[in-house]
Amino acid sequence: MVTIDGPSGTGKGVLCGYLADWLGWHWLDSGALYRVVAHVALTRGVALDNAVALADIAASLNVSFQQGLEESRVILDGKLDISGAIRTETCGNAASQAAAHKAVRQALLERQHRFRQAPGLVADGRDMGTVVFPDARLKIFLTASPEVRAGRRYKQLKDKGNSVNLARLSAEIKERDARDAGRSISPLIPAADAIVIDTSELNIDEVCSRVAAEIKKVFRLP
Repeated sequence: MVTIDGPSGTGKGVLCGYLADWLGWHWLDSGALYRVVAHVALTRGVALDNAVALADIAASLNVSFQQGLEESRVILDGKLDISGAIRTETCGNAASQAAAHKAVRQALLERQHRFRQAPGLVADGRDMGTVVFPDARLKIFLTASPEVRAGRRYKQLKDKGNSVNLARLSAEIKERDARDAGRSISPLIPAADAIVIDTSELNIDEVCSRVAAEIKKVFRLP
């Protein structure tokens, strides 16, 4: 098993898709689970400070993933593709708020554990190496400056035809970083034995090469 943790905008999604495809392993996009909880809550008008209601949503989700190269497609209730809906900045901020509740994280923990199947798993998230899979053989933590990550996200959204303000996007990323790193439950920090890679000055091919080299060394691959 390989865990890839870190904030958004560090190249995690592309990296995990590449690794899962290269290794022929399963891919857990744990951030998508929290985004689905947030999406359902927003759709139903559930307050993001209502931990009990959010945990009920998390425990009863009927969600499946269809693995893609750069990000997984997310299917709700067996038929509704909400892949685009959960990737908005509004949903991302809501997911960060929902993830701060211990009851929500506990409700999703067993679901995440079920993704651990042969021949292997690439687990993408914020606490994969510290909480969910602390016994993973290789733990990677990706980071990058907020400014770089905001620029990457800005380009991504513009390329998709979305209207976005860079200054507001940068402020939202910094706010989310502070909330995720400062929460008492599963804060966004590297595991003690994680390899930390700053991707600020690296392109995605360089990130993939760096991580692939670590995987070959740990798992003794040719």
